[in-house]
Amino acid sequence: MDSRKYARYQIDNEFTFPFNPIAYSRFKFGDGNIAKSYGTELAVGFIQNCLANEVVIPQFVVISSPYSFIPTATFVMKNYFVSYLNKWLAGHDFPVVQEAKIHRKITYKEDYGELDAEQRMALIGNDEFHIDVGFLKGKDLIFLDDIRITGSHENMILKMAAQYEIDNKAWLLYFAELTNKQIHPKVENYLNHAFVKNIFDLIPIVSNPNFRVNTRITKYILNADPDAFNIFIQNQSPIFVELLLDMAIGNQYHQIEAYKANLDKLQEVNKQLNYISYGN
Repeated sequence: MDSRKYARYQIDNEFTFPFNPIAYSRFKFGDGNIAKSYGTELAVGFIQNCLANEVVIPQFVVISSPYSFIPTATFVMKNYFVSYLNKWLAGHDFPVVQEAKIHRKITYKEDYGELDAEQRMALIGNDEFHIDVGFLKGKDLIFLDDIRITGSHENMILKMAAQYEIDNKAWLLYFAELTNKQIHPKVENYLNHAFVKNIFDLIPIVSNPNFRVNTRITKYILNADPDAFNIFIQNQSPIFVELLLDMAIGNQYHQIEAYKANLDKLQEVNKQLNYISYGN
C-alpha cells in the first residue's frame, strides 16, 4: 500500500500542547461538540495541505479506526470530517467520499493509553482486522484516527493491507501525532484523563444533547468502583441506561469478569426504569 501521512498537530513537548487537553479528554469520552470541531479542523487542514493544489481528486474511501460493535471517539470525529470534506469536494465537482469499516475481533478491558509501546503491540498484536477489499478496488483510501502515539494501530493497518494485498494509494490521517520520541507514550493517558478524573466527571458529558457513546466511556463506566457506579447510574436517564446496556452486551462485555458486578447492577436499574416508564 502506497501510504502518506498527515497530522493536524504535532506533540513535541509533554508540558505544552498545541490543543486543549481538557477538550481532548471530553472528546475521548463522548463530547460530540468537540468531535465536530476536531473533525472539521482536520478536514480543513487536510484540504489546505494535501488537496488544494490537486487538479484531479480521486474517489476516496474514508475508514475510521477499527471497532467491533461500539463506535470509537474517532468514528464520531470521522462523521464531521466527512461532512466538511464532502461539501468541499462537491463544490469543486469532485466525487464525494464513500465509507468502509475495519472490523476487529478482540475486545479488552485494558486502558490502551496507560501502556508503553511494547505493551501496546503485545495487546493489539493478537487482534484480527478485516475489511471488504473488493469495495476498495480502484479507490484512494483515507484511514482516520484521533492520535498517533507509538504507531501500533498504524502498524496493524499496514499489516492488514499486506495480508489482503491492498495496493491502493492511502492517506493516514491523525488529529495529533507524538513526534518527540523522548516523551513516554503514557502522555496519552494524561490527555485522555485531563478532564475525566472519576465517573462523576462524566455527568456534564453524558447529559449534553450532543453526547455520543463510544468504547472508552462504556469501559470506563463498567470498570468504575461499584459504589460510585451505583450512585452514578441511579441518576441517569432511562435512555442512557438502556443505551449503555445495549453497547456493553453488543461488545460482549458481559463476558468480561471485571465488569460483571456493574453490568448486573446496570441490568437491574434498566429493568426498574422500564417498569417505571412502561408499567410492565
